[in-house]
Amino acid sequence: MRPELPLHVTDIAPSDGRGSGPHVETFVLLHGYAANSFTWRHWVTALSARGRVMMVDMKGFGKAPKPDDGKYDPLHFASLIADLLERSEVDNVTLIGHSLGGGIALLATLTLEDRGERRVRRLIVISGAAYRQRLPPFVALAHRPRLSAALLRLVGPRFIIRRALLAIVHDRDTVTDAQVAAYAEPLEKADGVRALLDVGRRIVPEEIDELSARYREIDVPVLLLWGRHDRVIPVAIGQRLEAELPRARLEILDDCGHLPPEELPEASLAIVESFLEDHPTV
Repeated sequence: MRPELPLHVTDIAPSDGRGSGPHVETFVLLHGYAANSFTWRHWVTALSARGRVMMVDMKGFGKAPKPDDGKYDPLHFASLIADLLERSEVDNVTLIGHSLGGGIALLATLTLEDRGERRVRRLIVISGAAYRQRLPPFVALAHRPRLSAALLRLVGPRFIIRRALLAIVHDRDTVTDAQVAAYAEPLEKADGVRALLDVGRRIVPEEIDELSARYREIDVPVLLLWGRHDRVIPVAIGQRLEAELPRARLEILDDCGHLPPEELPEASLAIVESFLEDHPTV
């Protein structure tokens, strides 16, 4: 018997009653670092009108298990997502990832290709972590785990999360109490803090240059969605991806930072829906 995957999946059937068979369009959503499925709250209704939606809390985040096994690197996460798609027996997948989740979406697509699987039909990478780059301060602190854990205990996770969100959005008024609470809650427990720091220390794979050189092998339609004022993963990363991925297009949102689905939910969703219409899978 196969062990359960250390993921938490919110599985939403299509709202039109079509069911969740393997050929139904399936949208698999991967959040970013220190986040969880709350990221997608503004998009879920529209996506479920198109097909099945699987919102994933990745290992160590949100409601997912947080084992102390030292396996928190992006390649491991990509393998878990590939396992999830295989076990779910879905073969018409649009894989959507934000930030860290965007990088994992790229790696999961390559992982499935290496397994001889063609389950991913479209990719949407939002402010995706894709190449070697300077780590933002709230991630770099993970390399000083004792200091980071002490800070969280001293000032509390809600203060830390609020400061991090305010630092990465363009319009600070878009940060809400509900958003802060949703991302801070997992950090109220020691295993959530330990898992967060485990991911932060391993967030750049040792093989990042070799892996990124393979992106040009991804031969599916790809939407790259960026905020013009992204200070975490700059637009230049999206431009490089657009140049290297064979079927990619980059869309840039003005007056937006690192969180397009939360800062500009309607405008970002409109771009996503246009992309889906332009690239049907059935």
